[in-house]
Amino acid sequence: MAAAAAEEESAAREPAARPAAGPALWRLPEELLLLICSYLDMRALGRLAQVCRWLRRFTSCDLLWRRIARASLNSGFTRLGTDLMTSVPVKDRVKVSQNWRLGRCREGILLKWRCSQMPWMQLEDDSLYISQANFILAYQFRPDGASLNRRPLGVFAGHDEDVCHFVLANSHIISAGGDGKIGVHKIHSTFTVKYSAHEQEVNCVDCKGGIIVSGSRDRTAKVWPLASGRLGQCLHTIQTEDRVWSIAISPLLSSFVTGTACCGHFSPLRIWDLNSGQLVTHLGSDFPPGAGVLDVMYESPFTLLSCGYDTYVRYWDLRTSVRKCVMEWEEPHDSTLYCLQTDGNHLLATGSSYYGVVRLWDRRQRACLHAFPLTSTPLSSPVYCLRLTTKHLYAALSYNLHVLDFQNP
Repeated sequence: MAAAAAEEESAAREPAARPAAGPALWRLPEELLLLICSYLDMRALGRLAQVCRWLRRFTSCDLLWRRIARASLNSGFTRLGTDLMTSVPVKDRVKVSQNWRLGRCREGILLKWRCSQMPWMQLEDDSLYISQANFILAYQFRPDGASLNRRPLGVFAGHDEDVCHFVLANSHIISAGGDGKIGVHKIHSTFTVKYSAHEQEVNCVDCKGGIIVSGSRDRTAKVWPLASGRLGQCLHTIQTEDRVWSIAISPLLSSFVTGTACCGHFSPLRIWDLNSGQLVTHLGSDFPPGAGVLDVMYESPFTLLSCGYDTYVRYWDLRTSVRKCVMEWEEPHDSTLYCLQTDGNHLLATGSSYYGVVRLWDRRQRACLHAFPLTSTPLSSPVYCLRLTTKHLYAALSYNLHVLDFQNP
C-alpha cells in the first residue's frame, strides 16, 4: 500500500504531456475539462485517474476535490467552506476522510502514568500540552503525529493542587486549579503568575481577546483581564447560584456561556454579557434536575454544542430559538458525556464516562457512526478530554493518553 502511494506521488510530480491521440474531449481547454469533471463523484475521478499519467495529474487538482471534501468527514473544511489546511492536497485529505467514515484506524498509547488522573489537553502546531496532577507538560509530536518525543519540551508548574482545566491563548497558558487559583504562564519564557480567583476549585477557564473567564464550584463565574499590569483584577463577579462545570467565550467577544450543575430551578446553560456581567438569556427549558453541562463550545458566533450528565449532545442555533436546540444526539448506552469535539463541519466526537468509549457521529444523521472502547472492565475510565486533527484523534483517560491513527490504519 505504501509502495502504491509512493508511485502515485511520483507520477503526480512528473510532468505529463496531454495525450496527442484519443477522444476529442481531451483536446478541450483545461478550464472546460475542469468544469465537466467537477460533476464527477469520488469513484469516477479515481477511475479517470487510471487512464494515463496526464489525467492522473489533472484529476489531482484541488478544485475537483473541494466539493467532495466539503461533504466528507474531517477533511479540513469548515461548514462555511473555509479551508483550514491549504498546505495539504485536498485529494489526500479525502482519502483519509474515508477512514474516518468507515472507522478504520490503528489504536496506540502515547503516554502512561501510574496514578489515576483527570487530565486535560490542548494541541498547538506540532505540540501537545497535557495536565498531570499540578503540572502542565508540553511534548513535541514526531513527524507521524502518532507518537511523541519522550522528553517534554517544557513543564509549567505553580498550582498547589491538580490542574482542572487550561487553555492556550496569545502565547500563554491560562490554567485553572483545584486550589482556587488561576495561573498564567508564558509558553516561551519562565514567566508565571498565579492569583487567587475563587473560594473553591476553579473547574473551567477560557480566554479570548485578552479576556479570561473562569467558573468555580463556589457558584460564581468571574471575568479577568489578561494584560500583564492588571492580572488578578476581577472585572465582574457573576452569581450563578449553581456550580459551574464549563465555560466558553463567544467568538464575537461580546458574551460567554456557562454550563452548570442543574441543581436549581433554571437552565444549566446561560449566556452572560462580557462587558456588564448581566444575564443575556438561558438556553433550553426542559432539562431534568441534575442534567449538568460538562462541556460546551462555540462553533460559530451563533451556534454552540453542549453535553453532560443527561447523555445528550445538543446543537444550539441562537438565530432560530434559545428555547429548543435544533439537533440532538443521544449516547446509546445512557452514559454521561464528559467531552466533545468537532471538525467544524460534519464530524462530532464524544467521550463517555464508562470504558473510555469514544464515539464518532456524522451530524447529518442521529445514529452513532462508530464506537471505540479504549479500556476494559478492570480499568474502566471516563474520557476526560478529546482533541482531533484530520489524521488523528487523541483521548485522555485516567491512566493513559490514547491515539487513534486514521492516516495509517
